[in-house]
Parts: sequence; structure tokens; C-alpha cells
Amino acid sequence: MTYVDLWARAFLLTLGSELALAPWLLDSSEPRRRRIAAVAAANVLSHPAVWFVFPELGLTYTPMLIVAELWAFGSEALLYRLVFPTQPWRQAIAVSALANALSLGLGLVLRGAGLTI
Repeated sequence: MTYVDLWARAFLLTLGSELALAPWLLDSSEPRRRRIAAVAAANVLSHPAVWFVFPELGLTYTPMLIVAELWAFGSEALLYRLVFPTQPWRQAIAVSALANALSLGLGLVLRGAGLTI
């Protein structure tokens, strides 16, 4: 299995887990399709960098993971706030934090169990 294959599997896990949670936590006055599209866009914009940019920084695994996850969290929170400007910053931050914690946690559990995502 190539690195791109592994990324694609991880992306689908991330997208699926975040779509299961984040749209329901975003501004409920917005149409559900718009919230789903925002979550998908946030992941399309952040996830490739987590897999293809941050590993090339020369950091060991744990620091790289921390920096990459901070990127994912921050960029997604910013996107949620820009797409939904009436939503408070704290809500955008909380949604991003919870969604990223869920997808990271699932990925780490699967990795710890020896499963290839």
C-alpha cells in the first residue's frame, strides 16, 4: 500500500468522523447542507497538509503530530468562523476541537491496535 493510499484511508476516516459530529454543532440557523459542506471543505483544506507537509519538516513523530493537529484545529476553526460569521468564535473553536479530537482519537486507537486505517 502506498503512502497516498494510506492518506486516502485516513482522509476518509477523518472526513467520516468529523461529518458525523461537526455539522450538528455548527450554527443551527444555517442549512444543514451548508454546514456539511463547510466541514467537508475544512477537511479538504487541512488534511493534505497534515499528511504531506508536516511530515517533511524534519520533526520527530510526536512534535510533528502536535504541530500538524494544531494546524488542523486552527485552520478549521478559522474556516468555520469565516463561513458562519454570526457564530461566536468560541463555538467555532469548540466544534473544531471536538471534531479533531474525535478523528485523531479514532486514528490513534486504530494505529495502536495495529490496524492500517
